[in-house]
Amino acid sequence: MLKVPQPTHEYMRDDVVAYMRYYNLERLHTANGDLSPIEYEQSSLREVS
Repeated sequence: MLKVPQPTHEYMRDDVVAYMRYYNLERLHTANGDLSPIEYEQSSLREVS
């Protein structure tokens, strides 16, 4: 049987945190007018206040 090294819990957690940061802070979305989710949320809050 082939033994493949498995990632550690810490490595996997760091990878998920990095992806969540990218997804929420950097990723542009065409439905949001090419804004990241956080930018879209902030612009929506400015319009309401």
